[in-house]
Amino acid sequence: MSLDHLSSLEDVAQALVASGKGILAADESTGTIANRFDGINVENTEANRRNYRELLFTADGMEKNIGGVILFDETLRQSGNDGTRFADLLANKGVISGIKLDMGAKALAGAPGETVTEGLDGLRERVAEYVGLGALFAKWRAVISIGDGRPSAYCINANAHALARYAAICVEGGLVPIVEPEILMDGDHTIETSFQVTHDVLTAVFAALAEHRVPLEQILLKPNMVISGYDCPVQADVATVAAQTVDCFRQTVPANVPGIVFLSGGQSEISSTAHLNAMNADHSDLPWALSFSYGRALQASALKAWVGKSENLVAGQQAFLIRAKHNGAAAQGTYVGE
Repeated sequence: MSLDHLSSLEDVAQALVASGKGILAADESTGTIANRFDGINVENTEANRRNYRELLFTADGMEKNIGGVILFDETLRQSGNDGTRFADLLANKGVISGIKLDMGAKALAGAPGETVTEGLDGLRERVAEYVGLGALFAKWRAVISIGDGRPSAYCINANAHALARYAAICVEGGLVPIVEPEILMDGDHTIETSFQVTHDVLTAVFAALAEHRVPLEQILLKPNMVISGYDCPVQADVATVAAQTVDCFRQTVPANVPGIVFLSGGQSEISSTAHLNAMNADHSDLPWALSFSYGRALQASALKAWVGKSENLVAGQQAFLIRAKHNGAAAQGTYVGE
């Protein structure tokens, strides 16, 4: 399981989306994981955050379906109970460590209700530091909402520009950039609206990447799926979601992108797995690998099984491994249900 063969950014990108593998998004900020812990009545302490991440990373066999893990700054600097740094623990399993680089979505000046992601200041220096700590890839999330005239072209272009600048700096510094333009599915919009907004956003993102001279062979795309707004009275079925998503991406994502690793975006564990599976099972001759980069959709069951108790460590690991296995199958179009 050695990572010694990863001699280029192209190698890293391909390894992250190897057949049957995807990415665990364990990069929750301290505030975000507090919300997760609140749901299981676990205190949000550094020790509990470390213990929970160690539960995931030491799960026996997780490397069969997890090619990489996105880490938060705190997590990349932490070690397990035996003193092994998490980055080294993962590398020993053949799992690639990544790092969340953005500083969060902030209000976009002159655009009420819209945001732009910050964190470009000092990014080159942070990339160098994280490479030294063992990271081989990175993530930057842009957040775009639908409704009341949103998204504006101004918001789309501002976020596309930031994503492209981030990606260029990562490539220059030796990290594979995961480009994550997330269109929130909160609202009552139809799947047709979701398709059009996703199409517009991806078109802008790839235009910006080209302008910033980012080699697409060295990136991964982490987008939303094309689904109905969560409050829409008509919810598209699994086959329709798969067809609309694949059609949208065929129109907007260049073929030289190695892989598309979907975010779950608030979908349930089962829905996110079923949608990914349908894309791979029902659509052939895709130019890119279609896989997953899930956070909650890989961890929700594990959190409920663990509930912060050491005696539940194995139960939490088993719940995590089940979801990883199902999503690994979905990345190959062979998931057969729960």
